[in-house]
Amino acid sequence: MDIFEKLKAISKPAPTGPVEYILAGLGNPGTEYENTRHNAGFMAIDTLAAKLGADVKKLRFKSLCGDAMLSGKRVLLMKPTTFMNNSGQAIVEAMNFYKIPAENVLVIFDDISLNVGALRIRRKGSDGGHNGIKSIIYLSGSDGFPRIKIGIGKKPHPDYNLADWVLSSFTKDEIPLMQTACRNAADAAEMIISGDISGAMNKFN
Repeated sequence: MDIFEKLKAISKPAPTGPVEYILAGLGNPGTEYENTRHNAGFMAIDTLAAKLGADVKKLRFKSLCGDAMLSGKRVLLMKPTTFMNNSGQAIVEAMNFYKIPAENVLVIFDDISLNVGALRIRRKGSDGGHNGIKSIIYLSGSDGFPRIKIGIGKKPHPDYNLADWVLSSFTKDEIPLMQTACRNAADAAEMIISGDISGAMNKFN
């Protein structure tokens, strides 16, 4: 361990108390999916984890998980490894284990209806055609979880295959927009966990 790692270990307080919130970013596991549009949720979780000095590497609940304190609350950071369409398997398993209600589960995911880098925060709602959200609603029996949507842009033209689009990589010009979006999503998550979802919506929507 070098001096910088030692300083990081010293400065990072160990999470204490019971897990009160789940903060899940949606995406697909594997290097071939890194930095693709469908993995915007993973990218946001990685940005938040770096800000908190947390490692999201432990395999639990069919996910890569990390433990952190956010706004004075102990949160479980999750990147499900079930592939997008089965995201609910991982998240509901963690919800059941920690007895976390839906309103304490914050989900970050991609949205093709928003311009690249735009955010939209919602207290609850339908799946909007997103298969990851559809899986969570179906398996949890609730649509009452807050969510942060990150814009990945609409298809280039109507005939473009949707799967090909969401699994495509961001362009060179889009990468800075996504980096800013992930930082904003991390800040929004902190506000939401602190109980100020209205403030987060006013600031970032």
